[in-house]
Amino acid sequence: MISALPDPTLERNFKGHKDAVTSVDFSSNLKQIATSSADCSVMIWNMKPQRRAYRFDGHEDSVTSIQFSPSGHLVASCSKDKTVRLWVPNMKAQSTVFKAHTATVRSVNFSADGQNLVTASDDKTVKVWGVHRQKFLFSLSQHINWVRCARFSPDSRLVISSSDDKTIKLWDKNSRECIHSFCEHAGYATHVDFHPSGTCIAAACTDKSVKIWDIRSLKMLQHYQVHNGAVNSLSFHPSGNFLLTASNDSTTKILDLVEGKLLFTLHGHQGPVNCVAFSRTGEYFSSGGSDEQVMVWKSNFDETSDTASDTARVQQSTSPTYQASEPAQTAAKIGRPPRAAIHPNTHRSLSTSSTSTQPKVHGVEPKVHYPAQPSPQVSLVLEESAPPGLTTTLEHIMGQLDILTQTVSILEQRLTLTEDKLKECLQNQVASHAQTFPDEASWTSAAPY
Repeated sequence: MISALPDPTLERNFKGHKDAVTSVDFSSNLKQIATSSADCSVMIWNMKPQRRAYRFDGHEDSVTSIQFSPSGHLVASCSKDKTVRLWVPNMKAQSTVFKAHTATVRSVNFSADGQNLVTASDDKTVKVWGVHRQKFLFSLSQHINWVRCARFSPDSRLVISSSDDKTIKLWDKNSRECIHSFCEHAGYATHVDFHPSGTCIAAACTDKSVKIWDIRSLKMLQHYQVHNGAVNSLSFHPSGNFLLTASNDSTTKILDLVEGKLLFTLHGHQGPVNCVAFSRTGEYFSSGGSDEQVMVWKSNFDETSDTASDTARVQQSTSPTYQASEPAQTAAKIGRPPRAAIHPNTHRSLSTSSTSTQPKVHGVEPKVHYPAQPSPQVSLVLEESAPPGLTTTLEHIMGQLDILTQTVSILEQRLTLTEDKLKECLQNQVASHAQTFPDEASWTSAAPY
């Protein structure tokens, strides 16, 4: 049965920055949204309409990245002024500052327990810090060009970083060694992040693509070519089923990672969309653009995805390793077994401003755009001519055939071994029988008395 996902709806539209919005994040309790901007400021917006926003000034140059701590008690920001600041998100705007790098700091990210920060910089390094007393711990220094982004894995054991040197490096936090380098050819990754399961990474690239790799098999799983401009940012839905992307083509898109297709294209920003983020629950997502706008959308599909969240993770071993020598566990899609494809019957565009509660953005109506069919530019999708139900059935049959083929192969090997052992046993028995009962020609007569 094919069921349509509800449309995302525009809930809030914040304006207060005086230059491009560069980063956005939700607090864990959904009460606040933090944004950074090229206007050198950090702003804390309240989700309740009657509450005022806070503007934090302190950085001396463009603020490039921002993130709430897991508890929501701190906000970390970094800037072209080479510093990182830790803010208390209240009216007092208390902050501590430390010089983190010798060049522009491009990204900042908390570990899952909130005890560490990882920063990436134009000085070609990735640095890990202790949040308490802002203590420098160690540096990761194998990139040969600006480092655009660095992120902790969900378990904080790994770090992923992307650079203008066209590599994405996977690091072991404990050994401080680079486990693997994923190489780009057409462009470089401006933003990277881990799948909630911790087994995959996604990269937003300047060649207009979004790519997903399995860090166990070190193989590319999915490759989306759905934007018409460089992709600047991305964010995984907490269930792992959906991926949110932002691009210079003025659009925000939502990808269905289970089906491997484009779900929605959202219009509203005038000019490049620089950043996107899902809330911790996936109920909301937000985008910020060069038009100084911050938009907050209600996803409306989180209930659908929550029902499958337990099985939406990438299949993984109990204790996955991260070595190139491990046999490739290549999968065509991310998540649970494919369900029936969900997409509308006709190509249509819905304006969220059709109701009185939905605002317009600079005279442009924010719209949700649907692809009529799975995008032909998305790799690893079965032929479009096949009905969704038939596609799912065929995929299931192919999976069962693969299992049967492997089973038959194992049985054949076991039969061969059994036959060899039987032959060996028979030969041993014949040899033993010949020793016990020599042939008559070899018998000697007993001497007469």
